Amino acid sequence: MRIWPGSPAPLGATFDGRGVNFALFSESASKVELCLFDSAESQVEACRITLPEQTDFVWHGYLPDVKPGQVYGYRVHGDYAPHAGHRFNPHKIVLDPYAMAIARDVQWSEEMFPYVIGQEEQDLLIDRRDNSAFAPLAAVVDRRFRWGRDRHPKTPWHETLIYELHVKGFSRLSPWVPRELRGTYAGLASEGSIRHLKELGVTAVELMPVHHFIDDHFLVTQGKRNYWGYNTLAFFAPAIRYAADPTPQGAILEFKKMVKTMHAHGLEVILDVVYNHTAEGNHLGPMLSLRGIDNRSYYRQVADNRRYYLDYTGCGNTLNMVCPRVLQLIMDSLRYWVQEMHVDGFRFDLAATLARELHAVDKLGAFFDIIHQDPVLSQVKLIAEPWDLGEGGYQVGNFPVLWTEWNGKYRDCVRRFWKGDGHTVSELATRICGSSDLYEHNGRRPYASINFVTAHDGFTLQDLVSYNHKHNEANGQNNEDGDSHNNSWNCGAEGPTSDPAILALRERQKRNLMATLLFSQGVAMIRSGDELSQSQGGNNNVYNQDNATSWLNWRIDPTQQRFLDFTKKCIKLWKSQPVLQRRNFFQGRELRGQGVQDIVWLTPDGLEMTDADWNAGHARCLGVILDGSQITEMNERGERIEGDTLFLLINAHHEEISFRLPEYGSGDMSEISSEQWRSAPDKKPAAVNSSSVIDEENPATEVATPASSGIVKTESRPTAAEQITRPAAMLNKVPAPEASMPVVENQVEIANQQHATPVATKEESESASIQVTPSARRMFWKPLIDTTFDDQILPKKVWPGQCYPLQGRSLVLFKRQVVKPGLVSRLFPVLAPVAGETVKSTADV
Repeated sequence: MRIWPGSPAPLGATFDGRGVNFALFSESASKVELCLFDSAESQVEACRITLPEQTDFVWHGYLPDVKPGQVYGYRVHGDYAPHAGHRFNPHKIVLDPYAMAIARDVQWSEEMFPYVIGQEEQDLLIDRRDNSAFAPLAAVVDRRFRWGRDRHPKTPWHETLIYELHVKGFSRLSPWVPRELRGTYAGLASEGSIRHLKELGVTAVELMPVHHFIDDHFLVTQGKRNYWGYNTLAFFAPAIRYAADPTPQGAILEFKKMVKTMHAHGLEVILDVVYNHTAEGNHLGPMLSLRGIDNRSYYRQVADNRRYYLDYTGCGNTLNMVCPRVLQLIMDSLRYWVQEMHVDGFRFDLAATLARELHAVDKLGAFFDIIHQDPVLSQVKLIAEPWDLGEGGYQVGNFPVLWTEWNGKYRDCVRRFWKGDGHTVSELATRICGSSDLYEHNGRRPYASINFVTAHDGFTLQDLVSYNHKHNEANGQNNEDGDSHNNSWNCGAEGPTSDPAILALRERQKRNLMATLLFSQGVAMIRSGDELSQSQGGNNNVYNQDNATSWLNWRIDPTQQRFLDFTKKCIKLWKSQPVLQRRNFFQGRELRGQGVQDIVWLTPDGLEMTDADWNAGHARCLGVILDGSQITEMNERGERIEGDTLFLLINAHHEEISFRLPEYGSGDMSEISSEQWRSAPDKKPAAVNSSSVIDEENPATEVATPASSGIVKTESRPTAAEQITRPAAMLNKVPAPEASMPVVENQVEIANQQHATPVATKEESESASIQVTPSARRMFWKPLIDTTFDDQILPKKVWPGQCYPLQGRSLVLFKRQVVKPGLVSRLFPVLAPVAGETVKSTADV
């Protein structure tokens, strides 16, 4: 076969339309042989060709007679000296690190190890048996593809909602995907899958590892598989196990078509990538690729005994980020996936490892410098898992600009708060406002925080509220794997139960957690399956459960459907409210001389929180007003962004708490002097019940109203007569508790018995009439979400000064709405008529 000198660049096997250039880096090798196989099933190579040239430690040659589809591997010659860090073994075929397609996966046998297994010398004794029948092999590919008008959606960070999913697990059981496509790239791009993602409302899918990975030897011997995929073998090749067409060229085309389909529907594709370690494990691991090509260059080794690896990952090895060629491998891989495969960003597994140059984590390390100056990679979404297992590896908040981070502190705080832990209110306020304590100091914005409550690693949302302890027995490690510190609460029973009170509380807790996530500043990430109430039976480490334990079950019951609908509603609300998508941190002070703040924190008394309130260990309830008129940001056309003002109430206490709703607004909408408002003496706000709500469908209908409409302003705690009572229909929605479960006691019925107040009579209303100016406005709070009750039984309006019975362990979101006095006087005899005034909009009534 003809061979020409070729070129040292680019690395890998490159088809130029006429032939193929092969180039492989190895600084310490003495010779490199290219092995060509007739097919992936061949037991031995058809020919060996010594690469004729070596330029700057790159061995290269050009074969004009080779075409796409050619199967190949390498044999690399050099010293086998583990104590010196060298492990060359030419008896072993090794995989090209730049392989763009895998023709054959590894076939486990003793020949795949570079040393003789079972000997006292362990890895010091070289194994001279040939592994060509078992080694993973690469294939030359034709990179051409018709992208047409495909464009990156480039969704702004503050408008991004991430959906973390597993390619196989997402569609393996989906009835909406053709059977032959389930669990594949094509299945993810099928009509049924896209419909679910669009109806849910997410903007980006974050795919768990799709770089080609292997099933660990120890898992195969146990009859299990590597389900998650955090064991990369080839950084350029899509995993063939997820391809409906598992041929080398077919897998690439299928992946590209999937990305193109996602983009056509406005969905971004983010890859979870593992550049911190490889599948070759520790010094006793197999020889698959880098170990046999140049072990000393590619891996971090113990300085005084290079036989052993530095392990910051818990996976046996760590890539050597000090070596320029290792950095080049990672950067070339990243650019390939952006430019060739059109992905939109990356989530870096154990990203702190990539910042380790000598030992300590260096946020100014070469890896970040290269990313920042790269014209391609600096323009895509970059997400860090900001920790590793080494000393000083927990680096949440310490990554530089351009980077976002999985905010582990957000996850832990939100879980602890809703579990009922004390001393969490102050931190919770910081977390739901974008974690300025972590990201503002170095110029980053709220969207630097990737907020999540659950992820692939840990409990599902359903299990988070159903189990106090992990149940990982199925993994075969005596329940010793997985994190034991989960900040979970089973709501009264471990695992499945038929107790209606516990089941109701679990549903409410799921709503609380999901709503908190979606209404927080920053970028929310939803774990795939949480919206379907998926349970993994308490297993919080399903890395080897490639079965129905991990696959999504799409056949859901009515309770699960209601939670799915709730999640969709919360996402729709988030998308419609600019104040939930801020690009800048809240200031917490008066802006533009308006006399109002962009954010205000309130106690249940309706008063602004003090330092004592923030530091109270028993505090588990608070409210926050997010002023949509104080955003001070511009849209892409340079127009000032303005939205609704929202009021969020949160109660993690197990008992009901009455929360006085404030009168709030800006400018002429609520700044009304005491002379303008005149209330009748000795009158207190009446309760809101089903007969005292405005008929929004027919605003001209005359209905009763509270005697003072909440106009009376007082700093004292409201009396029982001032409480709002729920419509009687709500009582039927709360399951009867057991006596042994005080945390789920029915506080609603007690509130109704203690606080119910008759609706004001016409005479009482007339005696409380007041005079207003034509420019005055009246506001009320419209409930949008209450995690305790269904939407149809929520009060349609709550007036300022009245108290909302915030149920134990619940969250409520209100929207501020305004009615001009002219319409109020027509609807309610509380206000004197003012000529010429009309309602702001029919939607406000």
